[in-house]
Amino acid sequence: MRTGAAHDSLRVEFGARSYSILIGRGLLRDPATWADIPPATCAAVVTNETVSALYAEAVLSALTPLFRRTLVIALPDGEGHKDWSTLNTIFDRLLDAGCDRKSILIALGGGVVGDLTGFAAACFMRGIGFVQVPTTLLAQVDSSVGGKTGINHPRGKNMIGAFHQPLRVVADTDTLMSLPQRELVAGLAEVIKYGAIADDGFTTWLDTNLERLLKRDDEALRYAIRRSCEIKSGIIERDERESGIREILNFGHTFGHAIEAGLGFGKWLHGEAVGCGMVMAADLSRRLGRIASGDVDRLVSLVHRTGLPISVGSIGCETILDLMRGDKKARGGQIRFVVLESPGHAAVDSAPDDMVRDAVSAHIS
Repeated sequence: MRTGAAHDSLRVEFGARSYSILIGRGLLRDPATWADIPPATCAAVVTNETVSALYAEAVLSALTPLFRRTLVIALPDGEGHKDWSTLNTIFDRLLDAGCDRKSILIALGGGVVGDLTGFAAACFMRGIGFVQVPTTLLAQVDSSVGGKTGINHPRGKNMIGAFHQPLRVVADTDTLMSLPQRELVAGLAEVIKYGAIADDGFTTWLDTNLERLLKRDDEALRYAIRRSCEIKSGIIERDERESGIREILNFGHTFGHAIEAGLGFGKWLHGEAVGCGMVMAADLSRRLGRIASGDVDRLVSLVHRTGLPISVGSIGCETILDLMRGDKKARGGQIRFVVLESPGHAAVDSAPDDMVRDAVSAHIS
């Protein structure tokens, strides 16, 4: 990690596909952010209608001197548009503009935009480069890093996709100043996850500095983003395609994805569902005898203090179980869960249906 007055820079090592994560203020408007991106005939900024009005002009003004052609593709906003139809909209615009396999895409937005753009880049002309420019906390600490891209299917979240690493990740903390508080809180769910699975000292820091984060203190946000990215990059470098240790990054997500699908995509933000999912997963860990009740209470308290939901209504326990059985991480219908073995340590395991049912039922209001 290199730290300077302007920004922090963390390197994700994948050999010839290695890339940097830049973290700091003013990065979108800084020409140095974009200067050494590989040459391309066309740079297309893929964003949504909300983010486009805030930041597309700044990104375009930085990109225009570097590329022969630039364009903006502004998509409808929301998880409900993370589908084939929206993906084809991106392809149509690229083809209409005459973009070729030497083009690059710039994913300017939150996790939905990043996943869609990354998947479009993986598919267009059999694969082109893209840059992640996450504008939400959740995307800066999680979805923009690691190369997971994809779209939703009516029967499950991110069921269709590809692993496609970005050329760079640009996490400009200035974009967090315009973020609705609900979105900021949702992003903190993924931050909490990293402490729970990999660094109990980070959990202690979060417990102490939560108010600073909620008030958008830049120093606190920058540290939380940097530490989250350090933890995630250390894991994905060892397991790019989720065949082993990378699975622990899904702590709370098996429950969370089922909650999202059961409520209807978009009713809860992804981070809200993950927050409640972590509570269920911690409860299951306790029932399996992996972790003490006091450690579960500590995590639940942090999730609750952050402003994330710790229970869900309007959805039945059996619905959640059925959706989890169809999760893409299930094996032969056997649900696989990330459970906590101790604070800061996680593993993947299965559990009896009755035990899972009890863990879910305890958090249905």
